[in-house]
Amino acid sequence: MLREIAHPLPYAEALLEQFASLSGATDGAALVEVFIQGVARLSDCELVQLYLCDANRTRLELNTECLEGHLHFRDRSDLPSDYHDEQLLQYALRQNRVVCLDALGESLHETRFLPPRATPWQSLLCVPLVNPQDGTRGLLLCASAEHLDLQGYAHSFTQLGAFALGQMHLLQRPRRSVDEPAPPAPALSGGNGFGLIGKSAAMRKTCALINKVLHSPYTVLLRGETGTGKEVVARAIHDHGPRRSKAYIVQNCAAVPENLLESELFGYRRGAFTGADRDRAGLFDAANGGTLLLDEIGDMPLALQAKLLRVLQEGEIRPLGCNDTHTVDVRIIAATHRDLKQLMEEGKFREDLYYRLAQFPILLPALRQREGDIIELARHFADKACALLQRGPVSWSAAALDHLAAYGFPGNVRELKSIVERAVLLCEGGELLVEHFSLHIDSPPGRGQVSLRERLAQIERRLLVDCLRENNGNKTRAARELGLPLRTLLYRLTRLKIERRDFDG
Repeated sequence: MLREIAHPLPYAEALLEQFASLSGATDGAALVEVFIQGVARLSDCELVQLYLCDANRTRLELNTECLEGHLHFRDRSDLPSDYHDEQLLQYALRQNRVVCLDALGESLHETRFLPPRATPWQSLLCVPLVNPQDGTRGLLLCASAEHLDLQGYAHSFTQLGAFALGQMHLLQRPRRSVDEPAPPAPALSGGNGFGLIGKSAAMRKTCALINKVLHSPYTVLLRGETGTGKEVVARAIHDHGPRRSKAYIVQNCAAVPENLLESELFGYRRGAFTGADRDRAGLFDAANGGTLLLDEIGDMPLALQAKLLRVLQEGEIRPLGCNDTHTVDVRIIAATHRDLKQLMEEGKFREDLYYRLAQFPILLPALRQREGDIIELARHFADKACALLQRGPVSWSAAALDHLAAYGFPGNVRELKSIVERAVLLCEGGELLVEHFSLHIDSPPGRGQVSLRERLAQIERRLLVDCLRENNGNKTRAARELGLPLRTLLYRLTRLKIERRDFDG
């Protein structure tokens, strides 16, 4: 491990001291500080950076930076919230490979993630940080303005980083008093093998569909209301499929202006447009061999839809400003909460692209359709929030659980997560109560005061609202699904006082 180190014995002694210092850290902040500054001393590099993935592993964030031996705090508003555009970082993260460069100033690699300085950076070492229990969790980066051979440090830094992650996990676990009995072992969530929580019939059906398409080359179209977990399902398909060792990249088609989305996806060549001063690979190239999730595909401009169709049919892309095409091997997963068939009728979505994307459609159920899953998800989110806040676990009052179960959750799982996290923050004791939740629930009249006609009206109203939500507010399709003439549906909506806000969202 130390063959390539100039002075292996002193280095080994310093490395052991670093392991001992990490084991003695009493909180997460102190541990990170010891880790970063220790790596700076071991490597003799002026810069050390620690990047960590977020809880869902969808973003890479700069956690800590050590410059010239001291912790360096840059204005967070000047830093990106996600380093998904930095190809060098993403390559090390997604491929789980060490990157070592000793002539950085002469290379074409973009290094906007390094702090600017008068003397250019020359040497760089980027090491993936891997937790044996749950895979790659971040990156450790060392850089110097000198020409240094940093490759020899890669193996020892990998081991040191794994140890630091393990210690961080131990410090984040909720602590129990000596007399407190150990909590029972948590039951497996649904037993579906994909990390998805829920045992309802709707979730079992969804997991069965995932299992069918997991090892096939088919394009998957994920449909469902906002907040139903489309990105979570896409990640499960990637992580449990044959491409799990390759890159997984997400692009929200609604979050990027039309004139930038094409260059983001396909890349460009130098001189393709004003400001294109160097070649840049696009997301299709970055995801080569892996998976690209195109979220909110219904918002993709028509001109780009034609180019995406060619990628799906021929497996070829042509960067902006280039006359030649080249092949890529990317599994595309598309997701949307919009009605693509309605967009087709309005001329806003290509029919040929729709049928190419919808080789294997999966409709994700709304939370109100997942009977029994609300309580399990709520407990899961509460445990995660307690771990994040480094506090002991909370219990649930029966009234609070009933309160959650009675709510319709128009924002689905995303809304439930937000509500539970807020409740945990508000909870000053060890039990979650009804007053910790701000839910607006229309309480039905007393059972003895409701006539049969009123009960039937309540059932009919709930049925109509659910059908309209499933069809994204399209009354024509809802009427067809219910087997009603459109004018009859419109009459019943008026009679039951159902307005757009009741089913929109």
